[in-house]
Amino acid sequence: MNHKQPELKLIYAVVLLVFAVFLLGPMAVLLQRAFHLDTGWGLAHFSSMLHNPSFIQAFKNSLVVSISTAFLATFLAFIVAYAVNMTHIPKWLKKTLYMLAQFPMLLPTITYGFVIIYTFGKQGLLTQIIGVQIFSDIYGFKGLLLGYTLYTLPICFILINNTFRYLDKKFVVVSIVMQDSAWRRCRTTLLRPLLGTFAAALIQAFFLSFTDYGIPASVGGRFEVVATHLYQEMLGVNPSFERGAVIALFMLAPSLISIALLQYLERYNIRYQKVSQLELPRSPVQDWLFGGLATLIVTAMMAIFLVMFIAPMTENWPYILRFNAFALKDVLTSHTMMTVYQNALWVALATAVLGTILAFGAALTTARSGMAQSLKTIMEALILITSSVPGMVLGIAFLLIFAGTSLHNTLMIIVLCNIVHFFSTPYLMAKNALGKMNHNWESTAALMGDRWLQTIWRILLPNAKTTLAHMFTYFFINAMVTVSAVIFITGARTMVITTKIKELQHFAKFDEIFILSIFILLTNLALLAIMKASSKLSTR
Repeated sequence: MNHKQPELKLIYAVVLLVFAVFLLGPMAVLLQRAFHLDTGWGLAHFSSMLHNPSFIQAFKNSLVVSISTAFLATFLAFIVAYAVNMTHIPKWLKKTLYMLAQFPMLLPTITYGFVIIYTFGKQGLLTQIIGVQIFSDIYGFKGLLLGYTLYTLPICFILINNTFRYLDKKFVVVSIVMQDSAWRRCRTTLLRPLLGTFAAALIQAFFLSFTDYGIPASVGGRFEVVATHLYQEMLGVNPSFERGAVIALFMLAPSLISIALLQYLERYNIRYQKVSQLELPRSPVQDWLFGGLATLIVTAMMAIFLVMFIAPMTENWPYILRFNAFALKDVLTSHTMMTVYQNALWVALATAVLGTILAFGAALTTARSGMAQSLKTIMEALILITSSVPGMVLGIAFLLIFAGTSLHNTLMIIVLCNIVHFFSTPYLMAKNALGKMNHNWESTAALMGDRWLQTIWRILLPNAKTTLAHMFTYFFINAMVTVSAVIFITGARTMVITTKIKELQHFAKFDEIFILSIFILLTNLALLAIMKASSKLSTR
């Protein structure tokens, strides 16, 4: 490996410049607004918020509903992951559970609230079918708990399922042979190795619920949480950027604690030197119990989203249920709606292309260079900050620093905000992939007379193409579904689908909301299909 590679230094400088301008700069302005007073500097804005009963109640509400969600989502995700990894249910059922458990990630969170209202409300689909309204009032805590669980269950499932893949089933078999009690076997071979992952799932679910804006915007009702309080302070009747900056910092605190805890818990993850590929003994009772429960959880989850496809295709839901495609036709022929869709598509593509290039470049400097460790640590620290700043906080920071500049009210500012917001995960994907490749490839290629760029193009990129596809997909899908990160920086001309859905909510145009949500879903599914087909073609 050439330690004096000028290209890598240039890439490092570019990435650092991007973070300085679009992460550190906005966060510095946010801090300045929070501490700046007419008479100088001080904590008066913080004191004002801490004596605001409405904000204190919103903060308590956020904590209660986020903690409740974290435990519920982790428990349900464990059942599904257990059925997929530790039972003998049919393989097609395991594959179906695995795919459908992640389905909600393809939709914006603001849609979750509307499907919950249309399923469990007084005139909801489920209420119409069974004749009884299960929840007396779906707005508020119950709706938020349900919505947040739908939102965080897929993430918890991915975390737990991934750890299950590396559990050594040999110890379960040994425990059975030793005739351990069921509880002892469960505790020593399952719960103990999964303890770190359980904690990570709980923290991740809490963090996502605490900082999400989409679900409380649609189904929160009068149960105010920090995210809706922040929105009211920034874009409400009496907006105050100073109070908004203070609330953003209050929102940032649990996020930083969550990330710090996740980093700390990493050391408690159990790693086996070698994982035995053993089949567990059959247990029909266990298969039926966990297979049935997992199927029930995933079916219920999908059933909640069913109304999204039915309601906009009826003449007048829920009174006249004849098939009618007028709403779909209106959306397809509406210049405004098509412009919004084109904006969303452009933003997602630009975010995916530029984000993948930037994240891969950053990973090259930390995983394939001989730069000083201190420089790599600076890069890693900046990337850690991107993962700990909630979307709403970043959006406000962008609004404060770029208002009045040429970037303001452009699609590019949304792209840049998305790249910074979603940067850490694709970066880690690239770093892990590059770290596993032979570290002598660059040196060997240099001896053969290849320039560094030729080595990247001919050797590293072809070997990282699967990771690059995953990075592109991650950026694209998240850019399509995010609302928290862009709600403050989109204007009438640069509106994307998720912010348009928020606007349509005020006019109670739920048919259009569901159709636009279906557009997002189909676009994301099309991308996944293209990526899968490309992967198959490239392996032939």
